[in-house]
Amino acid sequence: MNGERIERAVQRIETALGRIAKAADDYRPAPPSVSGLVVEHGRLREAATGALKELDELIERLER
Repeated sequence: MNGERIERAVQRIETALGRIAKAADDYRPAPPSVSGLVVEHGRLREAATGALKELDELIERLER
């Protein structure tokens, strides 16, 4: 992968992080219930696992 493609990838990651930070700042949750927290925890765990798998695959492709 050439330097230009890496730089574009880094810029996309930084842009995404900015959107995540803004969404986190704007988020105003209602008081959660315990069962709701359990469900949300499971959903977030699945999302994080998928994102980490995708990052691992991208890194693996870059290393080829």
